[in-house]
Amino acid sequence: MDPLVDIVIEDPRWEAFGLAGVATRACDAALKALGLPVQGFTLCLMGCDDAHIATLNADFRGKPTPTNVLSWPSEERAAEYAGEVPDLPEAGPADDPEHLGDIAISWDTCLAEADAAAKPMADHVTHLVVHGLLHLLGYDHIDDTDAILMETTEARILEKLGLSDPYVI
Repeated sequence: MDPLVDIVIEDPRWEAFGLAGVATRACDAALKALGLPVQGFTLCLMGCDDAHIATLNADFRGKPTPTNVLSWPSEERAAEYAGEVPDLPEAGPADDPEHLGDIAISWDTCLAEADAAAKPMADHVTHLVVHGLLHLLGYDHIDDTDAILMETTEARILEKLGLSDPYVI
């Protein structure tokens, strides 16, 4: 069976960090918390640096600056109305899992944010992987009601992993 998270390492610091293990744990917890099976889904996560994510951010969002995480859902899954839970996908068979999409995460920005928040890098990366996965599943934070739904969902998932709510200051 294919792994849930296909990891592409473009910055070797991610390899030393153990991105694959952190990402798999985060995605497993998120899918389970949403009532979805872990088997039957796949996604690709690229660990890169600020230079590469700035290029991606410019190309896809028109913002030529680094960011912490970007996501590209394989299909539109957003809810019809703001504040509603998105239409969650069905798992595919073991030999043809449903591809949820792609995520890119930047080492430099993640490290700077973790340091600024005085939190472990693994905790911050876990949060950002959950955040990216929720985007792949149709969650968003453009509208205030969607942001509340997404943030409370993230906090609930992170709590199951023993992590504090990243939105409480």
